[in-house]
Amino acid sequence: MNIHNIETYRAAIPLHTPFKTALRTVTVAETVLVKITCDNGLTGWGEAPPTHVITGDSLTGVEFAINGVLKPILIGASLMQRERLFEMLTKGLVGNYSAKAAVDMAVYDCLAQQAGMPVSAFLGGYQESIETDYTVSVNTPEEMARDASQYVQDGFSVLKVKVGKDLIETDIQRIQAIRKQIGPDIKIRLDANQGWKPKEAVRAIQRMEDLGLAIELVEQPVKADNLDGLHYVTSHTDTLIMADESVFTARDARRVLEAGAADLINIKLMKAGGIHEAIKIAKLAAIYHVECMVGSMIETKIGITAAAHFAASQPNITRYDFDAPLMLTGDILQGGITYDYATIHLGNDPGLGITEIDRRYVIVESALK
Repeated sequence: MNIHNIETYRAAIPLHTPFKTALRTVTVAETVLVKITCDNGLTGWGEAPPTHVITGDSLTGVEFAINGVLKPILIGASLMQRERLFEMLTKGLVGNYSAKAAVDMAVYDCLAQQAGMPVSAFLGGYQESIETDYTVSVNTPEEMARDASQYVQDGFSVLKVKVGKDLIETDIQRIQAIRKQIGPDIKIRLDANQGWKPKEAVRAIQRMEDLGLAIELVEQPVKADNLDGLHYVTSHTDTLIMADESVFTARDARRVLEAGAADLINIKLMKAGGIHEAIKIAKLAAIYHVECMVGSMIETKIGITAAAHFAASQPNITRYDFDAPLMLTGDILQGGITYDYATIHLGNDPGLGITEIDRRYVIVESALK
């Protein structure tokens, strides 16, 4: 089974509500879709949303990386020699993790279809369903409390709250307002998106601990390259600290784990370059008895389906952040994962289970063929 063709398409779906973090505001989910066709007729799907503030990727950059660099390398490659194929994908160009992730997940889609198994089962088959959190965008304390209350009413028992955009005191007021509104039983996770300095992060987290706000974890409180600062926050607080932007590859994860710089790791396919590297990160974390979350960018259900299948396959992946498709005004595909409020069902179809793409959201085929 060899790769016969690789095609890319741009797509865009508006969000029903702006997504706001310390790094950016998103109103439209833009992405590059990837379709791999094998010489036996199987087709696999992937996607690469450009997230320039985290991965440095752009729409045009992703398209060129796939069509101008990776496609000439991979056409004719055998999926039956997948380690060789992934080596070619990794060495084909430096960085460009999102582009690599899109091709990687399409390859895994084809491989699992050939095996007659869902991707999750092909990778390990640990769980058949998982529960996602829902993200509360950064706004005024009053707006965030109202939004949090609505998400709880919608059936979510875990909320991921964005902070780190302005004053620490305002962030504390945000969490106080949310906790007062939703009560003590809903889990709250904070994501500062690198928005705090180490000492102010410690002050803020200790203050929230003293106030009894019951924060489950704080994600990436400091700059991604400040491992000493991350270690300082981890060692001076009781709340679990999660590394996100600090970890792209398994090599990054090793540095964090060896330094004891974080309690948890957030794996994202768009940072790791796909499932192949993501598995290495999860396995490495397991050696250190560290649990992981699998998260996402603002992606369509294509990328989230691949991420969910990976997340459900490994026992030390215990937290899931897959709410992005629920923020969109439309669904780009038929098949894939299904949502029952916060519960995500993977299904039993081979591969990723994607049966059709809704062409209404495809805005242009890549000119770089």
